[in-house]
Amino acid sequence: MSAHPQCAPGPIRPKHEVADIFRAHGETYRDTHVLTPEQRKVMWAIENCRTAVLGGHVDLCLDCGHEQPAYNSCRNRHCPKCQALDQARWLEKRKQYILPTHYFHVVLTLPTELHPLTRRNPKLIYGLLFAAASQSMLSLGRDPKHLGGLLAITAVLHTWTKDLRFHPHIHCVVTGGGLSTDRQRWVDSGPNFLVPYKVLSRLFRGKFIDGLCQLYAQAKLALPTELSKPAAFEQLRRTLFKKDWVVYLKPPFAGPEQVFRYLARYTHRVAISNNRILAVTDDNVTIATKNDNSVTLTAEVFIRRFLQHILPKGFCKIRHFGLMAPYHLNASLPIAKLLLGGAPKLTESEPAAPEPHVAPNGEQWQELMLELTGIDLTRCPICDSVRITRLPITPPNPADLLPSPQRGPPRGAVS
Repeated sequence: MSAHPQCAPGPIRPKHEVADIFRAHGETYRDTHVLTPEQRKVMWAIENCRTAVLGGHVDLCLDCGHEQPAYNSCRNRHCPKCQALDQARWLEKRKQYILPTHYFHVVLTLPTELHPLTRRNPKLIYGLLFAAASQSMLSLGRDPKHLGGLLAITAVLHTWTKDLRFHPHIHCVVTGGGLSTDRQRWVDSGPNFLVPYKVLSRLFRGKFIDGLCQLYAQAKLALPTELSKPAAFEQLRRTLFKKDWVVYLKPPFAGPEQVFRYLARYTHRVAISNNRILAVTDDNVTIATKNDNSVTLTAEVFIRRFLQHILPKGFCKIRHFGLMAPYHLNASLPIAKLLLGGAPKLTESEPAAPEPHVAPNGEQWQELMLELTGIDLTRCPICDSVRITRLPITPPNPADLLPSPQRGPPRGAVS
């Protein structure tokens, strides 16, 4: 077998996959647990990702006759196998918005007392988490006592720990400075300090609880049994105010280019990657956790923990605020870049460089695959020929591709 000289060896395929666990135990789990339509849809998509069920094509080499089937991806955002290309496209698009300054990594976490309420109201609570976190940082950034400028923030929601437990928190990449109110200068925060984390923690706590109380007063929350009475909700409010909410400000990144490469790993990360599944038996699943440790879960517990991280339909888990918000991208952000020396003025004899081309979905995906994996899909893996023709694989009847309808558990079953 010959290989193209620019082609590096491709990545080693994981020995175990989430899809394998779903195929082996998914039907039993669906028969004994109540699932939301979105959870059923995700399970079905992962089980059938890159299989003949979704159709695909056969690459036929016209020189040596080698045939290589390639099945379509499900492209579900919760699928461990479908994030690499979207991540690469996202990163290429966001590069044009990087400011030539230092950045901080800020993590804001919801306390465990809010977990029951969050499970019942994920869209409302996650939305409130974004609002409280962004408003707190922007408010402190604008305050002349702390900075006096408009920050640039990109935030990503995560809901898991390494062992797949429920742990809602937000990762934020924040500029180490901001654009002054009059938009005439860049206010630098210094390399080692952004805002006091205790002040940020308390402001974040206050804004979140205030928003939570408004939702409660408007009767928008689905309350668990233990919070059904007003006195119980008031006790929760007091408990939340007494706690120190966890806010973590990590040291600044080494440079602007590192920022979004780091963030891209977070934006398209799912609850667990296939590479972290160490072993699968008939009943148990062993996954890697922190510091080279591992934990073994029953297949039922693994599936339950994975499914609790399925986001509500249409919920946006990547959001931009401040200078990164759509409102400022074409107005304030270019001014900030100019003030930082990142966009020098051009003379008439010096034409502007074209914007980097971002391939839309489906376009130039072979080039992206080559960059990400070292696999050149435009060449025959046997004879290295580029004379490849593509023949479609027709999927089964579309009516057979729908997830099974919602079925409740049998009487006496416990979810």
